[in-house]
Amino acid sequence: MVTKKVKIFGRVQGVGFRHYTKQNAARLNIRGWVKNMPDGTVEALLAGDEENVEEMLEKLESGPVPARVDRMEVDEANPDTLPDAFSVKR
Repeated sequence: MVTKKVKIFGRVQGVGFRHYTKQNAARLNIRGWVKNMPDGTVEALLAGDEENVEEMLEKLESGPVPARVDRMEVDEANPDTLPDAFSVKR
């Protein structure tokens, strides 16, 4: 299992990005969370099988149709505080 923390820059708030992320996480059996940040970015914590996390990162790079992803920062993360499922944080 791998765990990644992702920060997504671009037009990613108000375009269904968190819902899109949650749907794809469920399909790929990813645990973690996604949330809007005050600076206009979206952050996510993703944990799962390496190939599923890589596919999830590809999905996040393109985002939902109305979104525009300018860039992503991806870092290793600590898996100790993972939820049992995937959630949208407010």
